[in-house]
Amino acid sequence: MAFWQLSLPSSADSEDALTNFLWEQGALGVVEEEAPGVPPRLRAFFAETVSSTRLLAAVQDYQASLRSLGFAIESQGTEIAPLLDEAWASAWQQSFPAREVGRRLLVLPPWIEPPARADGADRLTVIIEPGRAFGTGHHGTTEGCLVLLEEALAAAPGVAALDIGTGTGILAIAALKLGAPAVLAIDVDPDAVTAGQVNAGRNGCTGLTVRLAEPQEIAGRFPLVLANLLTHTHLALAPQYSRLVAPGGSLVLGGMLQDEDGRVSQALAGAGFTTQSRVALEGWASLRLEAPPA
Repeated sequence: MAFWQLSLPSSADSEDALTNFLWEQGALGVVEEEAPGVPPRLRAFFAETVSSTRLLAAVQDYQASLRSLGFAIESQGTEIAPLLDEAWASAWQQSFPAREVGRRLLVLPPWIEPPARADGADRLTVIIEPGRAFGTGHHGTTEGCLVLLEEALAAAPGVAALDIGTGTGILAIAALKLGAPAVLAIDVDPDAVTAGQVNAGRNGCTGLTVRLAEPQEIAGRFPLVLANLLTHTHLALAPQYSRLVAPGGSLVLGGMLQDEDGRVSQALAGAGFTTQSRVALEGWASLRLEAPPA
């Protein structure tokens, strides 16, 4: 036995908190498992040297604290079991298959070769190493953003972009692959900045700058702004979106639960933004909005 596999129930509102807690406990990898009709779960992998008893107790205590704050956390179903070395590698890698997104993109981890297509129409490959930073293309909110990003760049080809909260850098890298000449990607998490830089190198990206920064620190206006964040963050950043999106430019937002995106579109409508498109996947909503003209 070389690894521990911890499996626990999750929910849309608790997923980020639980994932961050698992990383803080020393997880080597965390996988989000979602399928239609099946309650979502997280699988996390830990080294053999970790005490399984203490880890399970720590997770159960944290779940109890989230329940006391009003989060919908199942009290049953948290399990830990041993995995052999080969099983860990297989379980981790099988959780991130190649995934076609939209009309032109193919998202895949670095251990998978792009598959040959019978029709000869190759997709644009976006290679993302799963890790601590958010965004692998296998989550409904990231996929929705990628679909709307493709739509935005089809409507306004060759425009520069700003990616707020870049995570793994997946949206920034996809924007470059889809024809954006330059992208500035920012995040407040040093792990995300490192992940974005590493993934940019894997994709041979030029024109991508990844920086540790907050939106308030960014000067200038961009024809395309991307932000895959949570609803409350979008609401807080509404004044920054108004400042950063160029007149008539596009704003692509993700990370909202399906019953919450109306609050975001309504808040931005007050600043003159109009909603152009909406994508709903796996309980998450993504929006493409247009800034008012000059």
